Amino acid sequence: MSDILSAALAGAPADELAGLPLPDSYRGALVRRSDMAMFEGMESSEKDPRTSLHVEDVPLPELAPDEAILAVMASSINFNTVWTSIFEPLPTFGFLDRLAKEGPWAARHALDYHVVGSDAAGVVLRTGSAVRNWKVGDKVTVHCNYVDDQDPSAHDDSMLAANQRIWGFESNFGGLADVTVVKANQLMPKPAHLSWEEAAVNALCNSTAYRMLVSPNGARMTQGDKVLVWGASGGLGSFAVQHVLNGGGTPIGVVSSPEKVALLNDLGVEAVIDRRAANYAFWSDEHTQDESEWRRFGKDIRGLVGGEPQIVFEHPGRQTMGASVFACARAGTIVTCAATSGYMIEYDNRHLWMKLKTIKGSHFANYREAWDANQLVCQGKVLPPLSAVYNLADVGEAAYQVHHNLHEGKIGVLCLAPTEGLGIDDPELRAKVGEDRVTLFRRHGA
Repeated sequence: MSDILSAALAGAPADELAGLPLPDSYRGALVRRSDMAMFEGMESSEKDPRTSLHVEDVPLPELAPDEAILAVMASSINFNTVWTSIFEPLPTFGFLDRLAKEGPWAARHALDYHVVGSDAAGVVLRTGSAVRNWKVGDKVTVHCNYVDDQDPSAHDDSMLAANQRIWGFESNFGGLADVTVVKANQLMPKPAHLSWEEAAVNALCNSTAYRMLVSPNGARMTQGDKVLVWGASGGLGSFAVQHVLNGGGTPIGVVSSPEKVALLNDLGVEAVIDRRAANYAFWSDEHTQDESEWRRFGKDIRGLVGGEPQIVFEHPGRQTMGASVFACARAGTIVTCAATSGYMIEYDNRHLWMKLKTIKGSHFANYREAWDANQLVCQGKVLPPLSAVYNLADVGEAAYQVHHNLHEGKIGVLCLAPTEGLGIDDPELRAKVGEDRVTLFRRHGA
């Protein structure tokens, strides 16, 4: 791997990279099938990714015709890595076993270990015989929509495919590793003005937020829309508020500290609610929601932006859905992609049907949506919300930070990249965007 790393960092030509032998094994962050029961009887908050995530050498899998092998310079932590590491809501080995039934190439994924990670930035080392648009030496990022394009249900919108999966979560050989294997239709250009770690944190969350808000498959945001964004300084929310600002809308960010308010203000978000300072109590007990608190929340929103949000960007789930449905404007849309506070949702249906509101489900993004979202990063119009960087050896601690919401934005993980700050090929664009802007989340997270 040292020769591959040296050549990749030096920008070696394709023939030189192609002439270097691939290693028989590589270092990856993984969970073990034998550990699936290790947290039984424990509450989610007690389950510790630092005890279940291991960094070990694993065999390099054989390359399928439609795949590429990448040298991974950097990756990032997403909530799905946390879920895998604590074996919730189900151990991911069940996903791998089901994938394995689809054919000989799919059978590679059903192993006694699961290499995790659904983001990556790196260099193409090999391409399969069916790969047309990418070549050895290309600098790329990876989106995580893992789909069989020979299935008719995968066309029109591949997120509707009957066998659609998330790479590194529902498939093996993920991005938290020195090497990864991906389908060619997961590859996108690396933003040239960003470092490896800055480039690695965008694809999953940025694409998800883009589909939720901008795409015709989502809420179809238009200029002037007021958009309520929960967790607006986090991995998803930080991209959401940027898309709202870029699209001529008004984001209303909900965060949990004065420091997060200041971060959003620096990002350009003027309307921000500190929910802890407001001390909202949407639930009066485990089974009962308090409509008076919904009303107080709605009044605070109107006081900031002069009206109700046409769109609510929802991902906390159980704790906030009742308030989201109530606060949304008449005929507005609550678009949801997750349920980090619980997936058994309750809300007052009268506020939905009598005011003609819509709850719309959204899940990651198709290739076109991911590509378009990535182009906004490449153009410097969307900033990477990188707030901290860990080495791959410390991936358990990085996942722990995300599990307990101890971070802002996204946490990057250096894989093959030996230090931060490498991989910047367009310093002119970086200077145009502004170093202070590119590193905004890092400075606030310091």
